[in-house]
Order: sequence, then structure tokens, then C-alpha cells
Amino acid sequence: MSEGEKSLRAALSRRRFIQQAGLAAGGIAGMLAAGQANASWFRRKGQAKSPNERLNVGVIGIANRGEANLKGVSTENIVALCDVDANYLDKAKETYPDAKQYRDFFHLIDDNDVEAVVVSTPDHTHAVATMAALDSKLPVYCEKPLTHTVSEARAIGDRARELKLATQMGNQIHAGSNYRRVVELIQSGAIGEVAEAHVWVGTVWEPMPRPKDIVPIPANLKYDLWLGPAKYRPYHPEYLPFKWRRWWAFGGGTMADFGCHYMDLAHWALSLRYPIEVHSNGPTPHPECAPNWMVTKFTYPARENLTGVELNWYQGGKRPPHFEQGLLPKWGNGVLFVGAKGMLLADYSKHVLLPEKDFAGYQPPTPFIPDSIGHHAEWIQACKGAGGTTSNFDYASALTETVQLGNVSHRIGNKRMEWDAVSLSSPNCPEAEGFVQHNYRRGWRL
Repeated sequence: MSEGEKSLRAALSRRRFIQQAGLAAGGIAGMLAAGQANASWFRRKGQAKSPNERLNVGVIGIANRGEANLKGVSTENIVALCDVDANYLDKAKETYPDAKQYRDFFHLIDDNDVEAVVVSTPDHTHAVATMAALDSKLPVYCEKPLTHTVSEARAIGDRARELKLATQMGNQIHAGSNYRRVVELIQSGAIGEVAEAHVWVGTVWEPMPRPKDIVPIPANLKYDLWLGPAKYRPYHPEYLPFKWRRWWAFGGGTMADFGCHYMDLAHWALSLRYPIEVHSNGPTPHPECAPNWMVTKFTYPARENLTGVELNWYQGGKRPPHFEQGLLPKWGNGVLFVGAKGMLLADYSKHVLLPEKDFAGYQPPTPFIPDSIGHHAEWIQACKGAGGTTSNFDYASALTETVQLGNVSHRIGNKRMEWDAVSLSSPNCPEAEGFVQHNYRRGWRL
């Protein structure tokens, strides 16, 4: 039995105990249902946390994005750190000498000093780590995309709504003031009714065959734990620490990397949730790797008082036709809203109404979306019962589902895929099932 399987079996036993204990705690359950406190404070401390007290945070994955997230929550007590790479833990000890160190995230989640968890692992372990923390009644901050598969996203979203814990997905640009001003412009009707939007990202991940040479596992690395629920394959530096996004087994290429950042703006501004049709076009699907380019059309139904929307995604150098037509300035990555009265072009930090001559002297609406105190700070305060988060797992799970559906349509042969969000299935493409559902190696489960 592998390290991961042993760890999971022990964790599942602990989680069953916690769930059974929770059923007996009728008074606590009633208070939680009323939204009066966060479950973790009852289980860990016996009382709610004051907004002025520091939160005891455990961080899973502490390098690269993990290092940035660790810094983002460093205003609190960092009581536990977990990483499969001992070298990263050794480095972190210089800054956090008192934090307990773990190689196995189930052990960190089981630490009774931990009151909230940050998950910054590669995509393929997001859901397992996040669900384990939620099942232990711990609030969670998880990097984007929230999960590796569509079914995982739905499971995490459902569980988070059930438990009413403080959650936040790490699409940090969501907290920026520029996105908020764009949402206000769209929702106040600055460019009229919007039925068309475009999102493009230039990043390219080139496919490659699976490595066949045998490379020794570095002594500092717990490779089996890094693989987690992914099916076993021999270690190779082409997978970690930096290139895992290319591989279907661990990531989802450019779509999974940037979709939750840029499609976020369209989802937020246009109140989108689940598409009813997804159609990707790209190169012949590669069995191992995400495509180097892809164009995807997401079709959304009409919502209350809002028309249906066609959202187009472009990656790997592909861009909307408006550039060739000379209608847009030569920006890099971006989002374009096409309305009945004009267009709005935006990226992370700026936006412009187009054609500019038509909007000369235009006065934007009085801001009605409060500026964020910070993406990590929102979550920290929400953990303490003060305020909420704007990219919580209810919102983020639907966004993640949509992003991952773009990859599913490509992987089944670039087919037009009808989508039934209720049954989590495609009526016209049953072969999508194999890519919609998570499929873990033996011994692993949500």
C-alpha cells in the first residue's frame, strides 16, 4: 500500500468520526444553520473568533503560488506548513520557525491547532485536499482552478454550500478595483444589452510525448504523495515542480491556468453560471497534453431580465476578429464585451469604452461594488465571522465547471457538446463522461 493510500484510509476514518460527532451536536448545528459562527471555532476552540484575534492557519503547498499565498495570509498565525518537498519546508523554517511541518496534507488537516487551511497544490490534488478540510469543518482558501474536473467542482461547491464555511478561490484579480468598475459599467447598461463577449490569453503550452527515460526520485521529494489521486507514472522532472500544467494528468493547460482569471470577469459582469452548449476547436486532441491553441464557444441561456450570451475563448495566439478589423487597440490578454450601444475592453488593470469618440465625456456610474480589503484578507475576516468573500466556492465552483468544460469539448474530438448542468452530463456526447468525472487511482476518493 502506498503512502498516499495509507494516509487516505486514516483520514477517511477521522472524517467519519467528525461527521458522526457533528450529527450529535444539535445545538451547534442550529447555530451554524443560522449563520452565527464558523464551524471550525466550535470544533477547535469551543468559541467564535474575535475579528481582532489572529487566525491559526495551515498552508498546504508552500512554493511558487503557494509561497505567494503563504505571504498573503502571513498577517495570521502560521501554525502548520505542508509540502512534499523537504527543501521548501527547510526554506520556510527560516521565516516560520515555530510552524509545525508536514509532508502529508491529511496530517496537517488533522492538527487540532489548525483553524483554517490554504490549498496551493497542483490542480490534481486541489479537490481531495479541499474536501478533506471541509469535511473536518475547516474554512478553505484554494488556488484556481478550484478543481481538476467538472465533477469535483460540483462536489466541492455542494459541500461548501451545505457547511456554510468561509471559502475563497485564489483568482486574486477578482479583488482588484478594475474588475469591479467594469462590472458596474456592464450592469448599469453603459454599452447596452450584452449578448456577446470574448476572452483571449496568449500563453502556449506545447504538447510532448510522455517521458520514457527513468530518472531517480530526488531524496527531498515524497513523489507518491505529490501524485496523490493521479494514476501512477514514474517520476520525471518534466512533471514537477513547474511543468505539470501541460499534462492532462495534473493540469489543464492554458484554459485551466487562466480561464478562472479572465472568464471570471465575464461571469461576474453578466451573471453567468452554467453554459448549455460548449464547442471547442483546436488541434487533434493529444492523449497526454493540453493543446497549444484552442478556440471555444460557450453558449449561456437567458437569465432573469437578461438575454442569452455567447462567450468566446481564444488561447495560444488566437484572437477575436475585432483585432483584424481594426476595432481594438493592440492590447495583450483581455476581455471584450460587445453591447447594443458599444463595446468595453478590459484586462487586469485597465478598461476602455469603445469606440472612444462615442463615449467622450461619459460619466461612469457611482461605484456600487465596495473595493476589496484584499483577496486573502476577505477570506481571513470571513473566517472570523466578519464579512464575506466574493469568490466563494459557490461562485467559484460554477466558474471552474465552465472552464473545465472547454477542455472536455476539446478532448472528445473538438465536438459541439450540449450540456445539462442538472445531471452533469452531455445528452449528445456521452463520451464526455470519462472527462467530466474524476477518476482516481485505487485507494483515493473525495
